[in-house]
Amino acid sequence: MVSRFLDDSGRPGLGRLIERAGVYPAGRLDADSEGLLLLTDDGALQARISHPRHKLPKTYLVQVEGTVSAAELAKLCAGVALRDGPARALAAQAVPPPSLWPRQPPVRERRQIPDSWLELVIAEGRNRQVRRMTAAVGLPTLRLVRTRVGPWALEGLAPGEWRELSLAQSWAMLGSAAGIRSRRAAKPGQQASRTGRASGPRR
Repeated sequence: MVSRFLDDSGRPGLGRLIERAGVYPAGRLDADSEGLLLLTDDGALQARISHPRHKLPKTYLVQVEGTVSAAELAKLCAGVALRDGPARALAAQAVPPPSLWPRQPPVRERRQIPDSWLELVIAEGRNRQVRRMTAAVGLPTLRLVRTRVGPWALEGLAPGEWRELSLAQSWAMLGSAAGIRSRRAAKPGQQASRTGRASGPRR
């Protein structure tokens, strides 16, 4: 599904999972990616999460075609050249195959070519960035699952599930208690009804 509630081309969107009006994605996932997506009804929080200048780290589990080597992990951390400029991982490491929900449709399998998993942390969110980075070091991405955005993590959420947090909790998790206090002073009547949301795994 797409990271919108409605899609002009008729593709399924977030309305199938979230029945609450007035919340919007803070960032997005490609339609063929899975994992954590944050939603909020607070514009300032949405900007704090999604604007590139804040460089909020995002963690992904990536299944790639081929065997991950130390040299390829080093290249990802040193930086690779993409069409829209260089990109580098904050961290990259090989990991054992994780225990995940079945993917629909399943990833392609090629018996002659092995696959492996890595965990990748980036601070940007360019279009299909992780897929392009792994391809640049000769490791095409087969499956991509976002497990963390800043302080928010996927643990405990099954596909399609979501968890609600208060606005105060969300800002506190970002270490921005001072910011929420000043905004509450400006709009004391509105803040009590605003929430920060985290949706569960999705495609």
